[in-house]
Amino acid sequence: MSKAKEPLRLDVRTTYKLFIDGEFVRSESERSEAVAGDDGVRFARASRDDLRMAVASAKTAFGGWSRAHAPVRGEALYRLAEALDARRAQLIERLRAGSNADETEAAREADAAIDRTLWYAGWCDKYALVASGVAPVAAPFVTYAHPIPLGVVAAFAPDEPSLLGIVAAAVPPLVAGNTVVVVASEAAPRSAIAFAECVAAAGLPAGTLNILTGRRIELAPHFAKHPDVAGLHAFGLDGPFAAELERVAADDLKRCRMVPQPSPAEWFSAEGLDLANVLAFTQTKTVWQPALI
Repeated sequence: MSKAKEPLRLDVRTTYKLFIDGEFVRSESERSEAVAGDDGVRFARASRDDLRMAVASAKTAFGGWSRAHAPVRGEALYRLAEALDARRAQLIERLRAGSNADETEAAREADAAIDRTLWYAGWCDKYALVASGVAPVAAPFVTYAHPIPLGVVAAFAPDEPSLLGIVAAAVPPLVAGNTVVVVASEAAPRSAIAFAECVAAAGLPAGTLNILTGRRIELAPHFAKHPDVAGLHAFGLDGPFAAELERVAADDLKRCRMVPQPSPAEWFSAEGLDLANVLAFTQTKTVWQPALI
């Protein structure tokens, strides 16, 4: 008696979505594309309308996030570090699948991303102390200066390292109370989706951090022109392209921090822990008070 044949099964193909306003959504344009070496997995390709939705969400969230007490922001980012640590095995798997890294390299990057998130979380209630000051003036007044956030920051993660890069691009502006729209690595976006899942699990307020997958050359000029974007934070952009973005962003005085692509050693060194990444997206508020004579 012949054995019954096993029924044929169709492959369940995955199309990863964008992360906007605390939810995973399809691109408004319905576009998606595969990434080389990712076994047929597809990623949403964000459009200009997706960008506008993400910026609008970040602008709406800015009031609550910027006014939250600094320890509350620190607790939120600490929960993000906890979520990353709890999903460490998944992060390693995504890194290996997306960039063909071996187990050791993927584990090293996942650990660095967790540690860096935790390091920045600890600065939420301390960075203002470092950046604040008191200055006497030639009048019967004393000036008190302290940093305040700019608003919505558009961040661009480098292609490599994909996970540590998105942490370095997106987390520092959050420390100061900015909200962020980040464009993930084009070469290995899978780890950015894992990062977005951790953001959702950590319970960051909706719109505080929005994550787009797509093409930087298509999205970046619209970020530079958008009137509700207050700053650009980019890693590893081509020199002429970065210069053109800065020129366009100058029309409405956007703050730009264009970081040349660090070497692999620099990514994993202590130099990557830089408070300047936080202070770059603050402005100084000065209060004059009569001096007690």
